[in-house]
Amino acid sequence: MRFRSLVAGFAALIFWSSALSAATAPEAARPFYAGKQITITVGEPAGGGADAYARLVQRHLARHIPGVPSIVVQNMPGAGSLKSVTYLNTTAPTDGTAVVTFSSELLVQALTSPERVNIDFRRFNWIGNISEDLRVCYVWAARGVTNWQEFRARAKPLFWGATAAGTAGNADSAMLQQLFGVRITPVQGYAGSADKRLAVERREIDGDCTGWTALPADWLRDNKINIVVRLSPTLVPGMDPRIPFAGDLVMNDRERKLYDFLVAPERLGRVYMVSEKLPPERVTQLRAGFNAMTTDVAFRAEAERLRLLVTAMTGEEVARHIGELYATPPDIVAQAKKILGE
Repeated sequence: MRFRSLVAGFAALIFWSSALSAATAPEAARPFYAGKQITITVGEPAGGGADAYARLVQRHLARHIPGVPSIVVQNMPGAGSLKSVTYLNTTAPTDGTAVVTFSSELLVQALTSPERVNIDFRRFNWIGNISEDLRVCYVWAARGVTNWQEFRARAKPLFWGATAAGTAGNADSAMLQQLFGVRITPVQGYAGSADKRLAVERREIDGDCTGWTALPADWLRDNKINIVVRLSPTLVPGMDPRIPFAGDLVMNDRERKLYDFLVAPERLGRVYMVSEKLPPERVTQLRAGFNAMTTDVAFRAEAERLRLLVTAMTGEEVARHIGELYATPPDIVAQAKKILGE
């Protein structure tokens, strides 16, 4: 009897152990992001290029991440998008459910104005970059400025839109003034690129520097503006190849190094990052999902339909470029600081 009781007890132990393993195995195999929500925080106002790209990511990233999380976008403008970066560094979740995209001009500001942008961007985990910020400078056609030569030679200043310190548009304007001698009078108080486009149409200002993909289609189709210079060497369909590249207009090698430093944020463009505290395996998951998304046929088709350029970089490439930016010689940084008026 005792033997049979021991056998029965042992059998019961095996049964309950197996049942417990069967119950916990699915939970152990459940992907982290299953049932979770990822929030993409955009450090710029709705209606601009950064917002358009973030909402494109929102629609396509989830299916490339194990667990297929829901994804939402929230806009958190402020201090030239510094508010969103500070949020990620302080109160945002550090488990990989908080992603931030911001004005990449802050990458230069962290070197030229560390007292204002007191952040070491090398410490973050970079998920990737969808595209360079292919920027151009334009004048409303009715002003009569048709090309770079007329733009640069004009004696009377043109009114140019200005936003918060640290944004790409302000940096572009400063570079035009200080490096190329263009006469511009900045008009303060605009929230972002969408706000400035409305101001151009209302004739409050004469022009702006902005992302190529943010230009309204009817402006280009109906020749409402004259694009006087492009800030990137990249040519895309629909862009007149006769528009000069600003990097070819500098006077010497030192000016070219200075120019390259000033436009480095535009080359990095639409970057996405997560907390430095994120576990490595989760960083790998997000990077793999981001890379798969940028090559996805449906993603590319929608980007083309929306006129959103895709020149993707991996998270590792973004991190390497940022490391190179931080290695810029101090004298170049000092001169850039002077140009930017900081």
